[in-house]
Amino acid sequence: MAFNEEETIILTDEGGQEHEFNLVDIITVDGEEYAILQPVEEDEAIILKFGMDEDGNEVLCDIEDDEEWERVADAWQEMLEEGDEI
Repeated sequence: MAFNEEETIILTDEGGQEHEFNLVDIITVDGEEYAILQPVEEDEAIILKFGMDEDGNEVLCDIEDDEEWERVADAWQEMLEEGDEI
């Protein structure tokens, strides 16, 4: 997906409700891409995985596997810490 940093995107949940997010970053871990998103009205960021739907469209999905989520969260934390050192 081609996003500009600080872009605001709207995602629709399974119930059809729209939620607005600021795109914080896109990171690659183990060959997979993940979006770091911050809900517009909250402070805590979420991580979603890029995937494809049944029609071949790129979508953002929840990370179902706890170990995968931990790897991505750790990679994001490391990036933040490295950025603080500069």
